[in-house]
This record gives sequence, C-alpha cells and structure tokens, in this order.
Amino acid sequence: MAKRAKPRIKDADTYEALRDQGASKEKAARIANAQANDAMNPSKKGGKASPYEEWTKDALYERAQDIGISGRSKMNKDQLIKALRNH
Repeated sequence: MAKRAKPRIKDADTYEALRDQGASKEKAARIANAQANDAMNPSKKGGKASPYEEWTKDALYERAQDIGISGRSKMNKDQLIKALRNH
C-alpha cells in the first residue's frame, strides 16, 4: 500500500499566522502556498466572514455538513468550531 505524502507548506510563517487567526489547516496551507508562488497573486485582505464564535450552532452544523465532517450531529457548538478549524 502506498503511503500518502504529507502536504508541504511553502511559506511556514504565513501558515502559522493564519492558523493563529483561526483559519483551518486546509485554508491556511492553500493561502500560504499561493503566496509563495510567484505566478499567483492572492489577496492579502481575505474575506469578511465573521468568526465562528459569532455563528449559530445551526450555521456551524450546516458548514460542517458541507465540508463532510463526521460525527457533527453529536457535537456541541465548541466542538463544531474546533472540528471546522481543524479540517
């Protein structure tokens, strides 16, 4: 069975800063790698979405459902936030 390669982060400082701000691992990696690529010009500002703490539990549940997070029906609001950030 082939081993799955661990994703590489091309701009570790940007990745860590985004994670500290609450971005998911996937989003932080995507932005950090785009900024490290001279052929791409990602925006430095980003979106205007409110922090997960301001979302309702139902909205968090719907987002978790869109992403495909398993076990979401048994999670409370804090657990949903953690699962979304760690996705």
